[in-house]
Amino acid sequence: MRTLVLGGTAMLSYAVAQAAVRAGHEVVCLARGYSGEPPPGVRWVRGDRTAPGAFDELTGEFDAVVDVSRRPSEVSSALAALAGRAGHWTFVSTCNVYADDATPGQRADTAPLVEPAPSDVDETDPANYGACKRACELAVVEAMGADRAFLCRAGLIVGRGDPTVRFGYWPSRLARGGEVLAPGDPGRPVQVVDVRDLADWIVRAGRTGLAGAYDGSCAPVPMAHLLDRVAAGVRVEPELTWVDQEFLVARRVNPWMGARAIPLWLPLPEYAGFLTRDVTRSLDAGLVTRDLADTAADSLAYERTVERAPDAALTAEEERELLAAWHARA
Repeated sequence: MRTLVLGGTAMLSYAVAQAAVRAGHEVVCLARGYSGEPPPGVRWVRGDRTAPGAFDELTGEFDAVVDVSRRPSEVSSALAALAGRAGHWTFVSTCNVYADDATPGQRADTAPLVEPAPSDVDETDPANYGACKRACELAVVEAMGADRAFLCRAGLIVGRGDPTVRFGYWPSRLARGGEVLAPGDPGRPVQVVDVRDLADWIVRAGRTGLAGAYDGSCAPVPMAHLLDRVAAGVRVEPELTWVDQEFLVARRVNPWMGARAIPLWLPLPEYAGFLTRDVTRSLDAGLVTRDLADTAADSLAYERTVERAPDAALTAEEERELLAAWHARA
């Protein structure tokens, strides 16, 4: 099987190329190389897909193409050059294409969607991310047909190569020891997907011809369960102190990531549906997700090889101050 990965040098696209090589595919990667090199065993075509003639060296036909771009202009140019020579096309989209973040348990085949970005959109503006991805989805389906297009709407992709600390914060924090501030309701559902599991599914989808829109994430689990499995993965028995959402909001703690932020925490009820998607269809369609302890162990190993910015998340000093105020609140 001949597989083309548009990319292949950064987190997910690298893992996809790696998984395709393991599966015995002939793998070609088109990438500039700014993020590094593709994995061993692939044919690397150096190129900038935004430049004229970017696809000229990609000769012959491909059984499967995988694209992770967020820019409609890039996706459209790739389709114009390659759709006629591709048997199957996977477009890695995002759960940001959904219009309703508040309703839990939504499904990919019935959930309301954002409007696609117009042709003159600023593709570099992060505020347009979801709308741009939706425009890319529509372009893929139009060019390939609904029966040869797999729209993989990824959730929070975690693990090796993650440029953020949205998950890696927790293995690192629990491994450090001491009292740990755990945010919000322990029963609040969350969901992530290991980059290796998502990559394996994408490669299988290309081989089996899976078509349609599916969410790429594990089934929702309570935040307490996630931290329990993280603790198992990094081999610690953490001292967790659960702190109410209202307390965190009152002290200007930020959600998700960034300065003074607690990763994997999102305010409720406005984000009650963001990490609680019903992925039954995806699991039935071949997505296999591993124990989060395995993901945590791999993430910790990776986190120990990279240097994070001091304002990537809540600092140790900020956490100590919040815990002291929580205990003194009476």
